[in-house]
Parts: sequence; C-alpha cells; structure tokens
Amino acid sequence: MVIHTSGHFVFKETIRRLSKNLWSWFSAYLFHESMSKDEWMAKLEEGSHIQRVQMNNLIMNYLVTEGFKEAAEKFQQESGVGPTVELNSLDDRIRIRDAIQNGRIEEAKDLVNQLHPELLDNDRYLHFHLQQLHLIELIRTGRIEEALQFAQEQLSEAGESDENILSELERTLALLAFDEPHKSPFSDLLHPTHRQKIASELNAAILKMEHQESTSPRLNNLLKMILWAQDELDKKKVKYPKMTDLGNATIESPK
Repeated sequence: MVIHTSGHFVFKETIRRLSKNLWSWFSAYLFHESMSKDEWMAKLEEGSHIQRVQMNNLIMNYLVTEGFKEAAEKFQQESGVGPTVELNSLDDRIRIRDAIQNGRIEEAKDLVNQLHPELLDNDRYLHFHLQQLHLIELIRTGRIEEALQFAQEQLSEAGESDENILSELERTLALLAFDEPHKSPFSDLLHPTHRQKIASELNAAILKMEHQESTSPRLNNLLKMILWAQDELDKKKVKYPKMTDLGNATIESPK
C-alpha cells in the first residue's frame, strides 16, 4: 500500500472501507447471504461503524512497525495519535532497511551485527537470505567470478545441509546462465520487491528480538482476514461484491 505524506493520508478512506467490508463479509459467510453491490454498500453504511481513533491507531501501528518514521511523525501531528514506541528507536531499523533496498547488503549485515550480534547466528534462513541478496547484487553488477567465489565459499555448505536453501541457491545461480538475467525465468530475484521482501523479514526478526508487541502490522492481518473471508465465500458460491484491488479497496458487483 502506497503512503502519501504530503499534508494528508489518502489511504485513510481505503482502510475504513477495508475494515467495514470485513464485517460484512463475515456476516455473509455466517448466513450464506447473497446480495447486490447496492445492498452491500447500504449495509456498510448501516453498521460496523469504525471509530476514527481505531483507524488512526491502525495507521500508526503500520507506520511504526514498518519503520516509516517521517510519516509517523507527520501523522502524529495531523491526527493527535501517539506511537506506542519512541520514534527515535526506529532509526536503526530504517538504516538497515534503506541499506537493503539500495543493494548495500554487507552494510546492512554490519548494522544488524552491531545492533543484535546474535540475531543472524541464531536464524540461519535469515542469514542465508541476506547472503543470497549479496550474491544477487554481484550477479546484477556483472561481477561473475566474484559471485561464483562467494557462492562457493559462503553458501555451498549451507546448501548441502538444507534442501530448501539448496533450491533457492540453484535458482540464484541460474541467473548466470542468461546473457540478460532480468529477462530470465528467475528475474523476480532481481526485482526491487525481492529486496523489500527480505527487508521485511529482517525487520520482523529485529522486532521479535526487541520483544515488540507484534512483528507485523495489524493492517497486514486485516488484509489476510479479508482474503480468507472472500475465499470462503467463493467456496460456498455466495454471490457478493468482491474487493478486487486491496490497495484501493475497489469493489466489483457480484458476477
């Protein structure tokens, strides 16, 4: 979900609609009740009122958990809702996230080791994913010999002892077989979203290490509940207005 911080948050209304729709989906699920889009929207306006403070807390939780310090500060000024943690405590996670998203993986590892020296030693999959990202960056920049040497010295042993790691390592090294890796079947590894995925995985691990209330935003849980509810309604062949675009809370009429 894209966040806009220039003066106001345009996704407030999206969150309101997501929350209100969820309760209507549960109602339809429980009573196998089919309805038109107009009936559905009227039902939303009748009940399941979402208090502004609840929405604001949901937004603040998302910003703090994901480490959007500047956005959280602006939102605090606009809404009056305070964060559950000191915002300055986000600085380390922000630096780590930015390093990963900009391909500076070794820098990110150094920052993690300074913050929580035991974290990567105790989480072999997370450690592998950071090493895998470094390997991907070597391949991206055409440092083929360096990439092969790194894979042999740093990753081969992990691959020998774990089939899942071996499979991921093989997919990564397969990029070397293509003159244009970004056009290969494994190009998803080169996409910025892959960096974001690992950055989120590391962020959750740091939050867990620091005994935070939750390692994932409550907004993520809301989205998972919506997808589950829609899937259950589809299985029961209930006709209902389906949310086809979670990012904008777009609802389409029953088909």
